Formats: sequence, C-alpha cells, structure tokens
Amino acid sequence: MVSDNCSAGLSGYGVFKMKFAIVGAGAIGAYIGAKLWLSGHDVSLIARGDHLKKMREDGIQILDRGGDFVARPKATDDYDEVGPVDFVFLTVKAHSLIEVVDKLGPLMGHNTSVVSAQNGIPWWYFFGHEGVWNGTQLKSVDPGGIISKYIAPERIIGCILYLSTEIVKPGVIRFTEGDRLAIGELDGSNSERCKELADAIKKTGLRCPIRGRIREDLWVKLLGNVAFNPISALTRSTLDLIISDKGVASLARKLMEEADSVARALGVKVPISIEQRMVGASKVGPHKTSMLQDVEKGRKMELDSILGAVVELGDKLGVSVNTTRYIYSCAKLLERNLIDE
Repeated sequence: MVSDNCSAGLSGYGVFKMKFAIVGAGAIGAYIGAKLWLSGHDVSLIARGDHLKKMREDGIQILDRGGDFVARPKATDDYDEVGPVDFVFLTVKAHSLIEVVDKLGPLMGHNTSVVSAQNGIPWWYFFGHEGVWNGTQLKSVDPGGIISKYIAPERIIGCILYLSTEIVKPGVIRFTEGDRLAIGELDGSNSERCKELADAIKKTGLRCPIRGRIREDLWVKLLGNVAFNPISALTRSTLDLIISDKGVASLARKLMEEADSVARALGVKVPISIEQRMVGASKVGPHKTSMLQDVEKGRKMELDSILGAVVELGDKLGVSVNTTRYIYSCAKLLERNLIDE
C-alpha cells in the first residue's frame, strides 16, 4: 500500500520499504520511529525545540533494557520537506493535535493512512459508528470540528499504544515497559493496509495485533487512564502508591466504574473487569503515568480526551459521572496553576 506520491522501494533487507512520518516525535513517537528506521524504512520524525535540535545533531538515543542503541532517521519541523508518506503516525498529544492538524497537508498522498495514537476518546470515535450516535462530534476532543475538517475518516487507522517511555533529556529516550501496538479499522475490517502496517511493526520486535473491535481496546486502556492518570497528577504518586492506598484505590475504582457505565451505555462491553484492571496495574510497580510526567515538567495534560470526553458523553447519555467531573475540575485547576507559574 505505497502511495503513488511516495518514493518507496526495496530496502537492503529484502522487505518492502515504506515511508513514515511521525508527527509529535516525543518519547513514544521517536521510539517507534527509531525502531521502524532500524528495520529499513524511510522515517521522518517531526518535532520541535531542543529535542528536535539534538535528534538532528546526534540521532535519537534509546536507553533500552535489551541494549541501548542510536537511530538516525530524518528529524525536522518542516512538513513540506517530508512530503507525502504511506503512514502518518499521530503521536502528538490529544490537546496538541488541534495545533498541528492544519499542517498535515504536505504529508498526504492519494493513499496515505493516518494512524491515530492519542490517549482517551479520539475525535474519530463516532465515524462509522452504529446507531444514532454516528457522526457525533465531541466538543471536548474536537472543538469546532477542526480535526475532522483536515483528516478524512477513510484515512484513519485506530491505534492503542501499550508502551511506556520517557524523554530523559533532549534526544535521549528511556524505554521502560510494554511491547504492543493494537491497530484496527474503524469498521472492524481486516484491511490490506492494516496487514502491511502490522507486518512493518512486527519486524521491529514489537507486537501489533489487528483488532476487529478497536473501540473496545480503547475503553480497556481508558479505564486505567481515567483513574490512574489524574490521581497520579493530583497526588504526585506513582502507580504502586496509588494501588497500595485503600482510600485512593477506592477512588480509582469509582472512576473506572463511571467510565465503564458510559461505555455500556454506548453498547460497548469492556472485555476486562475493573478488578482485573487493578490487579494488572499492581504488577507494574513504581510507574509514572504520562500525566505525572507532564506535571513534573509543567506541561499541559491530556485531560479533555481522557476525562472531559467521559464527562461529556455521560451528560449526553444520562449516565452519572459526578466523581469524574470533580476530578476533572481539580486536575484542570492544577493545570492552570502549573501553566501560570
């Protein structure tokens, strides 16, 4: 599935070389891009600031338990320089996607696919959705429909990331855990482009199952994110401390219960219980969630797509989400104080 406009060919390893653009090449994006580049693909990391400067000068250094390595894909902030690609990986955070979506045009060839890897409820959730909610736009994740304006639904491949990485310093990323990207068409079909993408990812050593119900996978991850992320940000606590505190663990369960109720009202039966989610989290150890990392660095958090969307959906569906609403409000106040400092 190489677009007509892409300069793809055969790599030295005998596999079909594809062209990737990683938009928002921070911790996770640069890690995925580095792995794809090492597999022989044409990869461009689109980033900014000191992180971009160091990647241009020294490549991207990955600190990995299996062995450190350096990759040297292209690094740029110029979308025109990259040109049309086969796959655009959107690893920019949900709230930042609105800031870059109007710049994506130069990356789009006739057959370019857009791999959406944001946390929380994505802007495309109701594209091709069964029932009365089909086409619904959520103000919390796509205010004014700006993202939908620039990315056609047929380009989208849903993606759920199960990787934990952190930028140690500009140009240096520490990989801590996880080895999986779940992908899927919004209509549940087993498409050729998903097979080709999954094959490319698997050749990097990561797992990449193709899911027929990508929205279910999305809710599985959201159950954890909606609880552990804001609690960790508000309390400055790692995952093990949250789980081991009975009162805080009870709050986490309540947040999960509300999110699960919203999912069920949408006709989604989350294929994992809340207790299973808690047990799974207890095995992770002293993990810093992405929101806690953002708080420590004074950055905006993915509050709207993770918490705001659940509140908005709960209100639309008549499902009580009061605990989520209160935590969302507290986290928003924390964020405003961080940004103002």
